Amino acid sequence: MHLEGLGDLRIGQPVPKSSIWAERGAQASDVCRTVSSPRYPGAYAIVIDNTVQRITLGQRSSLTFDGLGIGATEQAVSAKFPALAQDLHKYESPPAKYLTSPNALPSSAGVRFEIGADGKVKLIHVGLMPVLAYVEGCA
Repeated sequence: MHLEGLGDLRIGQPVPKSSIWAERGAQASDVCRTVSSPRYPGAYAIVIDNTVQRITLGQRSSLTFDGLGIGATEQAVSAKFPALAQDLHKYESPPAKYLTSPNALPSSAGVRFEIGADGKVKLIHVGLMPVLAYVEGCA
């Protein structure tokens, strides 16, 4: 995964009509939708008003962002990206936190690493603000 997207899915663009990414299962709303692909287990995207806003790598994903994957240590993330902004985790106690690109904007994609209480990466998101910082997806 990279800041521009994953496979044929691109941040800030519609899901391609011939894409392997599709809605699966119940959706939380008509405006905010999630799509996934069997080619990328553990990954999903948030689509708002038919535009891809965020792509997330979860626990079942073996993909990486710039060489960092699920289970990487906070120290490894901070060593590679020392300028990431730190925020307290909404549901977990420290050392859990969010490490987010300080330059992420509604018009400029950024990355966000969710660090768990064990000090390891639980989720990796790339996308546009404010959706990049959504804690509960489309819920």
